[in-house]
Amino acid sequence: MRAIVTGASGGLGLEFARLLAADGHDVVLVARSGEKLEAIAQELRAAHNVSATPVALDLSGADAAGALVAQIPQCDILVNNAGFANNGRFDMLDPSHVREEVMLDVVTLTELTRAYLPGMRERGNGRILNVASTAGFLPGPFMAVYYASKAYVVSFSQALSEETRGSGVTVTCLCPGATETGFADRAAMHDTLLFKLPKAGAAGVARAGYRAMLKGRDLCVPGITNKFVQWSAKLTPRRLLLWTSRKAVE
Repeated sequence: MRAIVTGASGGLGLEFARLLAADGHDVVLVARSGEKLEAIAQELRAAHNVSATPVALDLSGADAAGALVAQIPQCDILVNNAGFANNGRFDMLDPSHVREEVMLDVVTLTELTRAYLPGMRERGNGRILNVASTAGFLPGPFMAVYYASKAYVVSFSQALSEETRGSGVTVTCLCPGATETGFADRAAMHDTLLFKLPKAGAAGVARAGYRAMLKGRDLCVPGITNKFVQWSAKLTPRRLLLWTSRKAVE
């Protein structure tokens, strides 16, 4: 079976690729850095005797999904992991960065799912894993676009999970909290309260999401702290929730 992993050059994407290759799946590794991807592909080929194809592509660009599908027309397992965040007051953010964030976190994820899902349904077999965040359970002042985009991914994934029920295709949404990846570097968040607190390891988070995908679960929230965030977001008064969310990332 062929698996596509976006954002595969490090962090969760790299760990997903390793898990898939260890299970004997051929993997397509997608990210912007061709050199990193080639090194990872060589590692996976040598360790697991699978096909590993690097595809250097900026998935935040216009019609990035179409460019990927043109190169890789069939997919049995799709891991929509690529994403990034802008941290700052919304009206002061670079408009081009906002556009890239929405394109990568929402549009490309949706278009890749739309492109590969029909083939999976026709074959009666396939798995989709969309990486969201505990951010998807609450509003996020100073990271408004990121939190909103992850809320979209949660809702979108769970809706598709219900649509595909009984078809042989499953859709799973992974919602981790702060994790040791390159995310905080790109978002300039190391000095925020969220990333000063203990963080989860990427390998453990990826394993949790991978197992949930194999079981066909619609939602995976790994870790007690993250489950607390999920449920407290439903019970906390909105004004207090907004204040707490702001203090975590401001």
